[in-house]
Amino acid sequence: MIPSPLVNLYRRTSLVTQIAIALVLGIAIALLFPGFAVKLSLLGTLFIAALKAVAPVLVFVLVIAAISNHKVGEATQIKSILALYAAGTLAAAAAGVAASFLFPSRLVLKAPAEAMSAPGSISEVLLSLLMNVTSNPVKAIADANYIGILAWAVGLGLALRHASEGTRGTLQDLSEAVTQIIQMVIRFAPLGILGLVATTFADAGLAALKGYAHLLAVLVGCMLFVALVVNPIIVWFMIRRNPYPLVLTCLRESGVTAFFTRSSAANIPINLALAKRLGLHEDTYSVAIPLGATINMAGAAITISVLSLAAAHTLGIVVDIPTALLLCVVASVCACGASGVAGGSLLLIPLACSLFGISNDVAMQVVGIGFIIGILQDSAETSLNSSTDVLFTAAASMAGDRK
Repeated sequence: MIPSPLVNLYRRTSLVTQIAIALVLGIAIALLFPGFAVKLSLLGTLFIAALKAVAPVLVFVLVIAAISNHKVGEATQIKSILALYAAGTLAAAAAGVAASFLFPSRLVLKAPAEAMSAPGSISEVLLSLLMNVTSNPVKAIADANYIGILAWAVGLGLALRHASEGTRGTLQDLSEAVTQIIQMVIRFAPLGILGLVATTFADAGLAALKGYAHLLAVLVGCMLFVALVVNPIIVWFMIRRNPYPLVLTCLRESGVTAFFTRSSAANIPINLALAKRLGLHEDTYSVAIPLGATINMAGAAITISVLSLAAAHTLGIVVDIPTALLLCVVASVCACGASGVAGGSLLLIPLACSLFGISNDVAMQVVGIGFIIGILQDSAETSLNSSTDVLFTAAASMAGDRK
């Protein structure tokens, strides 16, 4: 039986502090007992599985309830948030291109290309997004297709705005019930993070990262620059006050968990809970955050642009300024089509490489390198993507309240 003082101490300790302790314990276990650390992977697997299982249902019910109970005349700031998503992704792509020119990376392309399926044009990426909108609602929830889920939830929510008070009240009660379930799942975040951290640092694949230290430094450094410099500037223009308290809160409470879950979709419940604690309007964040997990992909834009230019530099291809600017746009559009799961941006690299006339065979080798360094690259990318979802949602909401 656990002593009551320990139980009381656990209850008094904030979730962020518990996660921080789990981080330290996970690293220590990985370094001291690597064999045992691998066994802890079950904790991380179960935590991510629970998040992914409840997130689609949560988004579907929450959006229907929020829209059906929305009062006419209340601002939701969705247009401002979409503008921030677009501006942030484009700025991130530009930062990735600039960093690639300042610190060019070169790859060793020897391995045979793997047989992977990648989109051949931007039109294919956009067509895929449109097809997701028309997906069957049951299939959309089962497949965690958030574009399809949002489309059906928004449609049903609008249709139910004229329903009886009792029906709309029932939807609100259902939304609260699902929210309580996700809060229970989030309470197990420290154990999940412990398992994920221990497994990550005990992974023998870390040794393989040494050969790609320069490429990783460019990628992660660029993502840190966007998170700590570019995003705060964008947020300042919205709220007109010191943005760093909000930025650091989002990085600490959303970015840390996203770093280890490596899935924007799995981090949706974390962001929804954070948005509620920040006091944001439910009508706004219930739609904006799931949408951001699908289309707000600043980290993906950096990955696509940096790895594509690394391939160009390796092959001795001279990239002029107009082509670099075009790459920024292409990387931004491609990033919006990136899947909200681990490694979702990598298969869009061949599309960007086609701008430089790089063959698909070579491009897929670059994708393979992406999977090798993905243990850190994809974690940092998801951390930036997911924390920016709630950051821009909060900034737009605060700006709307200020006006």
